[in-house]
Amino acid sequence: MREIKKLMINTYNIKKLGYDFMGYKVNRASELSFHHLVIPKRFCHDAGIGDGYLLWNGAILVQDTSHEYLHLIEHKDEEIFARITSEMIDENLKGHLDVDNLKRIHNMLVTFEREHRYDRSKKGKILVKEDYLNNRLKF
Repeated sequence: MREIKKLMINTYNIKKLGYDFMGYKVNRASELSFHHLVIPKRFCHDAGIGDGYLLWNGAILVQDTSHEYLHLIEHKDEEIFARITSEMIDENLKGHLDVDNLKRIHNMLVTFEREHRYDRSKKGKILVKEDYLNNRLKF
């Protein structure tokens, strides 16, 4: 596990709280991943920050739920993706996971699900997995 990931898990009390930067339930530290917030990983070297694994540039997410889901949102709705990212940057700046930020993220997820639950381009195929809906804090 990367040192920055360990540091962030401890700094943000993620194991104790039992949820990540987006309010998704955490069962084990091994399921957590680092998500690049400010500068995407693909641009980090050109920006002169190596691989970008820096405290100010990251959020800790559950790989199989919130992290995958956030990248799905990024591809389907850039505005909601940017707003969720902004909330996580705010949590990072505060130095703790904040209930108000988590509520706003939750509301944005609900909005995304209302608009994109089914993939219209693939004859109603379910786009949003059940795990994305069920494994998070409810407000």
